[in-house]
Amino acid sequence: MTVAGIPLDFLLFALVLLGVAVFHHHTLRVAFWGMVAIAAYKILFGDFAGTPGVAGFVQMLHHEWVTLGNLLGLLLGFALLADHFERSHATDLLPRILPDDWKGGFFLLVMIAVISSFLDNIAAAMSGGAMAHVLYKGRVHVGYLAAIVAASNAGGAGSVVGDTTTTMMWIAGVGPGQVFEAYVGAATAILFFGIVAARQQQAHQPILKDNPRDVRLDFGRLGVVAFMLLAAISTNVYLNLHNPQLLNDWPLIGLAVWAALLLSTPVRKPTWSLLPGALRGSIFLLSLVMCAAMMPVKALPAASWPTALGLGFVSAVFDNIPLTALALRQGGYDWGFLAYAVGFGGSMIWFGSSAGVALCNMYPEGRSVGAWLRGGWHVAVGYVLGFAVLMVLVGWDPEGHAGKPSAPSVESPAPVQTLPQKP
Repeated sequence: MTVAGIPLDFLLFALVLLGVAVFHHHTLRVAFWGMVAIAAYKILFGDFAGTPGVAGFVQMLHHEWVTLGNLLGLLLGFALLADHFERSHATDLLPRILPDDWKGGFFLLVMIAVISSFLDNIAAAMSGGAMAHVLYKGRVHVGYLAAIVAASNAGGAGSVVGDTTTTMMWIAGVGPGQVFEAYVGAATAILFFGIVAARQQQAHQPILKDNPRDVRLDFGRLGVVAFMLLAAISTNVYLNLHNPQLLNDWPLIGLAVWAALLLSTPVRKPTWSLLPGALRGSIFLLSLVMCAAMMPVKALPAASWPTALGLGFVSAVFDNIPLTALALRQGGYDWGFLAYAVGFGGSMIWFGSSAGVALCNMYPEGRSVGAWLRGGWHVAVGYVLGFAVLMVLVGWDPEGHAGKPSAPSVESPAPVQTLPQKP
């Protein structure tokens, strides 16, 4: 069913996104009931990747359960990890390491990007949010929140273990060196939006200049944080190198985080009372992921640099995983450009990236599209600047870079919706 040539599925999703943008104090209700409405429409009148009715819906859930399980595990687990980290008082010592002017905020964003190059972007964003909360006495500008999300997404754009989209490319036959060029754009973007956001934040609330007196590190909580991060990193890296298919079949990264959390409970007890609030935020995110997964995306425009540039903006409101899978089937892309576009583009709107949604669980004031766009305008400009520098210094060349294949094989991760999400 279409309206003015547009599938009704997309119009319903657009209404959900509009509702999230306008009614940002009721985002959970809007997203959840919007997801229910889209599912009901598709069960009654549409199909799911060609399979109609309840059977199609069940098939889609089977494809998506790894995505949902990993996101749920990471969101809930890292809510408790961030609390451990903050209560360890390690962030109270950051003023001793970071410069005490706007450059301190800039270097914090660089740290977040480096962490995200080998760890999940949700973890990097939430760790950065916890550090910023201490450094700026809880008064973090929305523009700086957007920069934290952008830094976490930019950091994974050029690493095959830093983002699910680049991991997908790796599994499909694109070499690690072929996506590494994305860091040319990512570094340019960080240099621009990082400086602007750091100055923005310094004017809003200056960074702490001196350490609080009598700071005592809680090494037990630091040990728990390190153990949880090591569990996530080692699971991610080891399985990507030795058995990536397991990551597609089971939510092992989320399970690893929770195994580490539970094993470390005798050392330091988590603040379990944080879970209800974290669960509400997680249901909101999972509802949006489900909405995006149900959209009937079947083709992309012809592969070109304008298409890749446009996909970055599309990924601000749409799941970048099916976009990446479609691009891999289509072939003809410069994969470094695509990695930069789909990896970084979701930062431009707060719900365009799971890192953004996770961070807004900590900072609810970020759940306003208008405030995000006004405060974080520098992220969109940084994205375009990074893409332009990629074009000038690297150049669009689908065939010429390191023997880059024009159409890598995607026979292994066949259905678009079988692949786990990390915007």
